[in-house]
Amino acid sequence: MEPQHTNRLIHETSPYLLQHAHNPVDWYAWGDEAFQKAKQDNKPILLSIGYSACHWCHVMEHESFENEKIAALMNDLFVSIKVDREERPDLDEIYMSAVQVLTGRGGWPMTMFLTPDRKPFYGGTYFPPEDRQGMPGFPRILVGVSQAYREKPADIEKSVGEILSVLHRMSVSQPSDKTFSPSIIDDSAEKLSRAYDADNGGMGQAPKFPNAGVYELFLRSYNHSKQRRDLDIVAHTLTKMANGGIYDHLGGGFHRYSVDAKWLVPHFEKMLYDNAQLLRSYAQAFTVTGEPLFKTVVTETANYLLREMVDPNGGFYSTQDADSEGEEGKFFVWTPAEINALVGEENGEIFSRIYGVSEEGNFEDKSILHPILTVDQASKFFRKDRNEIETLIANVKQKLFAVRENRIKPFRDEKIITAWNGLMLSGLAQAIRIVDQTAYVEAARRNVNFIFSEMFRDGFLLHTYKDGQAKLLGYLDDYAFLVVGLLDLYEVLFDRTLMEQATQLTEIMLREFWDEQDGGFFYTGKSHEQLISRAKPVFDASIPSGNAMATQALLRLFHMTGNDDYRSRAETVLRSYYDAMESQPFGFAHLLCALDLYLNPAKEIVLIGNQDDPRALEIVKQIHACYLPNMTLQVVSPAMSMDTISPLLRGKTQVDKKPTIYVCQNFTCSAPVTTWTELKPLLDT
Repeated sequence: MEPQHTNRLIHETSPYLLQHAHNPVDWYAWGDEAFQKAKQDNKPILLSIGYSACHWCHVMEHESFENEKIAALMNDLFVSIKVDREERPDLDEIYMSAVQVLTGRGGWPMTMFLTPDRKPFYGGTYFPPEDRQGMPGFPRILVGVSQAYREKPADIEKSVGEILSVLHRMSVSQPSDKTFSPSIIDDSAEKLSRAYDADNGGMGQAPKFPNAGVYELFLRSYNHSKQRRDLDIVAHTLTKMANGGIYDHLGGGFHRYSVDAKWLVPHFEKMLYDNAQLLRSYAQAFTVTGEPLFKTVVTETANYLLREMVDPNGGFYSTQDADSEGEEGKFFVWTPAEINALVGEENGEIFSRIYGVSEEGNFEDKSILHPILTVDQASKFFRKDRNEIETLIANVKQKLFAVRENRIKPFRDEKIITAWNGLMLSGLAQAIRIVDQTAYVEAARRNVNFIFSEMFRDGFLLHTYKDGQAKLLGYLDDYAFLVVGLLDLYEVLFDRTLMEQATQLTEIMLREFWDEQDGGFFYTGKSHEQLISRAKPVFDASIPSGNAMATQALLRLFHMTGNDDYRSRAETVLRSYYDAMESQPFGFAHLLCALDLYLNPAKEIVLIGNQDDPRALEIVKQIHACYLPNMTLQVVSPAMSMDTISPLLRGKTQVDKKPTIYVCQNFTCSAPVTTWTELKPLLDT
């Protein structure tokens, strides 16, 4: 059927913008055409920001943007701009901060009203199509904002001034005059533990988010103090998540978050950035605990990502939607009758009992799979051998998965975002450490090749790729996350090209994003479009802050190369936000991890040997089996000059042509060792 309306968004590549291309709203993309139109007609700008997997964005589109009367109001009173927050996180950063200044909260869809010169004066998030439950309807908002813009210019100017003043203050930091406390990591973990849900795991109550950085901080604290509490918090939370409905027990991978405190009912979209970070979390937790469940989750999640989320050219896609066939979660839920019809009544009843599938359901009238009985409990309950139960579960899962594959799948946003691919490289690198899978190595190599062939142009990273077109100059996150990902991958593959690429990107990052006046990194580079504010994000959100990851990258490169400029700049960032880290550890978990690396300098491990030497490979495998968060690991050929790596290694050579390891720390190196027995005590100290 021919659509009744088509607007300018039909020419965009973003799936989210294309979803709105047939609205009756006269949408513009962000750009000069819209700004000139607003100035010419003296109309305010209505800026709507969302993303393709956002459930409430779909709701507002259906209720308001597809409504002819509401669209007519928008077209008459405003110049309307639609933005994909995943394409333009710089705009989202600025205007979401403005919404939070105005309302004290944020979220998507974001609805912001701007002057023709792009300055915010009023905004909110989702608005219903009519007055509802104390919320003003969207038409009332439109009329009121338009009237205020025309009739009360002084009020508008005052609001703009107040918002811009707050945005400016948010980008300015005051260096701390305190001495860095050696106990800040443990103290921060203790503060965070007060929000821990001892019954269900996780931080706080509903809704519950993965918060990967927080659990890495707990692991680092455990590494120092050996406080069992810190490890128990991580292990308990990751176990609860893996056994909850937030985890896809048929296909692998995690949904965005849980709407309840028990991790049962998820918001069903799957995000690349969550799964990439959780690969890392579960792999690290397995290294510390040896818990088989954690390794299983790593394998299943990595397999899901390689099966569902990878482009034929090697990039990883952004998201999978929560909805299919217009219903949230429909793809993922089951009834007992559906299961019985596929596997027979006896097997179906056993599986349904184990995985919490009931007639009444736990999500509307259907059920989200989540194990409520262990294999041992089921074995006793059903009086069957343990192996028989395990085989039954595996067979039923296989059949359900095959049938589910024939259902209409949730929409997949096939944008490839550089920053999120950097997180994915880190996740794959951690998975490679604990799972012997050639497919993971190949996927990582292809991903790096894709980024540097398609998303690196004229000396700059580009942010997004879709339909053969890479565009938009990269943001801080793109550089920082990718550098960390390349370093993580180098420490499992030992390909010097990865180190060279990481160093090259770091130099561009320093040139483009570093604040020469106050230190720290801006979100947008010097070559970027000039916006109303140049943000300097330091708070972790669903992804780490760019400043935190850039600081981690600088410190690691300092330990790998001996370049003291990297250490000095990292210290500037840490000093700028030290007071905030002390008072608000939850928002600074990744920066606190960087501070841990600064306060507890890395063990700089260099193995001189050939990468195909089984003796060298065995030592590397044993190093990877240790949890050493503050470590750098390099494997270099005996033919390579040590001077080109780091001044610390000048003159270092092999012993008796054996793989030889040097461990340096605090500008001092150990005597050379050639066996794991000799090396292990050097890593334990």
